[in-house]
Amino acid sequence: MSPPTARGTVVPALRAVRAVVFDTDGVLTDSARVHAAAWKETFDAFLAGLPPDAADPAARRPFDTADDYPRYVDGRSRRDGAAAFLASRGLPAGPAVVERVTADKERRFTARLRGRPVDAYPGTVRLLRALRDGGVPMAAASASRHAREVLRGARLLDLFDALVDGVEAARLGLPGKPDPALFQEAARRLGTPAGRCAVVEDALAGVEAGRRGGFALVVGVDRTGRPGGAEALRRHGADLVVRDLSELLAVREGQPS
Repeated sequence: MSPPTARGTVVPALRAVRAVVFDTDGVLTDSARVHAAAWKETFDAFLAGLPPDAADPAARRPFDTADDYPRYVDGRSRRDGAAAFLASRGLPAGPAVVERVTADKERRFTARLRGRPVDAYPGTVRLLRALRDGGVPMAAASASRHAREVLRGARLLDLFDALVDGVEAARLGLPGKPDPALFQEAARRLGTPAGRCAVVEDALAGVEAGRRGGFALVVGVDRTGRPGGAEALRRHGADLVVRDLSELLAVREGQPS
């Protein structure tokens, strides 16, 4: 980062990169919580509706937003997430079943989203404005088809130079995370090689995508602080783990990262 304002307002680990790509849900906005709640309603209804002989009792246990969501769903496309969770329970995950599950999740999520706009995290807003003031190119990338709507509702959309969302990913035929294609496309639109760009992500699949894509810096966001959460992000490829993006702001020049 060459602009003086950028160099003086972010931690050293972020100063060496030329551009930053941000995941959306759980990083920029509190929408991961809404996604998790919609998935729980969807999967619990699906599991409760299985015929008595369709699965053993263990496979019918309720969807766990603290365990199942980050392990199988978070950061992935709807279809990949639904298929991964169903397979984890030993249940059929063919195209027809996955389509039915994802359609139900879409309906539930949309209803929640339209009932109340999703908020942006205050620390995130502070970091975005500091980077914007420093002239640092930024992109938002998300597997969600609702990313543009979420960012607009949170009043963040105008802070980004590029957005690659689920609509664009489908149009371009980009594979889902942990494949790095979504992040690489975002970096391409910023005109910055992945090796000079940072990725900020809260999902295990997302930090793995950043590492596979050869990004210069992969920042993991562990908002829950649950035991093992930060270490899991590091194992999957995070160079640096923070609880809130305000931790990437430097109070003064020379603050340690």
